[in-house]
Amino acid sequence: MSEPLAAAGLSVGQCATLACLLEVTAPKPGNVHRGCDFDDMGFLDFAASATAIGPAMDAAVHQGLGATVWQAIRDTRQLVRVNTNLGTVLLVAPLACVPRTTTLADGLHQVLHDLTPADASAVYQAIRLAQPGGLGSVDQMDVAASPPPDLRQAMSAAAERDLVARQYGNGFQQVFECVVPWLLAGRQASGTWTDAIIHTHVRMMATYPDSLIARKCGPQVANQSAAMAATVLDAGQPADSDYQRALEDLDFWLRSDGHRRNPGTTADLIATGLFALLREQRLQPPFP
Repeated sequence: MSEPLAAAGLSVGQCATLACLLEVTAPKPGNVHRGCDFDDMGFLDFAASATAIGPAMDAAVHQGLGATVWQAIRDTRQLVRVNTNLGTVLLVAPLACVPRTTTLADGLHQVLHDLTPADASAVYQAIRLAQPGGLGSVDQMDVAASPPPDLRQAMSAAAERDLVARQYGNGFQQVFECVVPWLLAGRQASGTWTDAIIHTHVRMMATYPDSLIARKCGPQVANQSAAMAATVLDAGQPADSDYQRALEDLDFWLRSDGHRRNPGTTADLIATGLFALLREQRLQPPFP
């Protein structure tokens, strides 16, 4: 049984699918988009993944977080060979669990408070199935070990090295206080959601060095990517030629080294912010 439709006619699952499609379609620096594939994954993989998670997100409010994450990742892996969306699923699923009659800000705390050992076990199984890159191993709460009874405790243990995990401990602070308002401000300034998505992506990279880059390449490279993103922002506004040249330089550098500098965590937060805007009807089709 799915949640009621929003006024715009979108279910929660459709909001999740559309958010992922909007995110991957925008030509963000360093990421897969409709004009640039990676060697091991392409735009169609992300489009298929966006479609795959819809049913799980529609059922989230009834089945809970763990089952939702597990179903979304299982259904994704039936369509694609590599991890395309684990971070996005981990972020969108708690928001999808909030009843449609409750605002995300009011309902998220309760969703996270009510997590059970079964949720932790299902999420750990989903992470193992997704096989995300760059995890390595840690002394505490390692995903290769038995799942802890408290998923938020496990996320808190990873918060310093993973911006997705950090959201579970800080109430999705970066999503609600950065991504969402920056998307809205970017849309008002530029007139298009595509420019707003790209600009917010760069702002997030400059403010929070991408944790996927840090895991794959080390913190020094992640900090370098943040500095280059800040250079783009310092060059002017999205319509300025200097901004566009700096953006192209950032994109070229990120795509070097076999795409290991892929700012995937930043993209996960962008998709989550778009989901929040769609779900609360602050972003509605058609999209200029």
